[in-house]
Amino acid sequence: MTQKDRKVAFSIYLYLGALFITSLVVSNLIFQKFFYWNPFGDIEVFGAPLFEVSVGILPYPITFLITDLISEIFGKKRANQVVIAGIFASFFSLLIVTTANVAPATDWSPVGNDMFSSVFGNTAVAVFASMMAYLLAQFIDIQLYHFWKRITKGKYLWLRNNFSTFSSQFIDTFTVVLLLCIFGEIPWELFYGLVISGFLFKIFIALLDTPLLYLFVYLLRKRFNLKIGEEISLD
Repeated sequence: MTQKDRKVAFSIYLYLGALFITSLVVSNLIFQKFFYWNPFGDIEVFGAPLFEVSVGILPYPITFLITDLISEIFGKKRANQVVIAGIFASFFSLLIVTTANVAPATDWSPVGNDMFSSVFGNTAVAVFASMMAYLLAQFIDIQLYHFWKRITKGKYLWLRNNFSTFSSQFIDTFTVVLLLCIFGEIPWELFYGLVISGFLFKIFIALLDTPLLYLFVYLLRKRFNLKIGEEISLD
């Protein structure tokens, strides 16, 4: 690979990392708003309406798409580095939000103390729960992705993309809802419904992102003349 191509590859990796970190941090900041999507009518699962989920779930699947793309093109080491950077960014954003919450608002502030606290006051618990679930899920996703990549000798991209994502998304959904119930943020009676609803929604999104993964992998392989299973080394 030429020096010019290496610089282009590093820039792509950098921008993918930026998108990953932004999606992760934003999902932790907006989680307290819930929305509903009922394409199948008013269906309930253990007392919770199907697809009644947090808006924080919307950018979250993007992080799994990006780590799969980085895993495929740049390798396991670089995917793990992005995950660790995302965790650091999330805790740093938590520190900033917590500091801003403690700082007293002026009398003329458009956003008062109560309003700010009602939106961001529970962010610490949410970020902790999300980070514990996310840390476990992402590392499992990367491990499973490369396991299937090794078994299939770099073929069947759809298989490793979906099998790794389905497993990790269930672990993520189960863990974060469990922790939020333990901390009293969500009533226990909604536990099973939210886990199933959130997991099914993530599966639906994961199936939609498979064609996107194929497209991006195809474009990057063509740009850098990569063979199936070949990775770009940025070292």
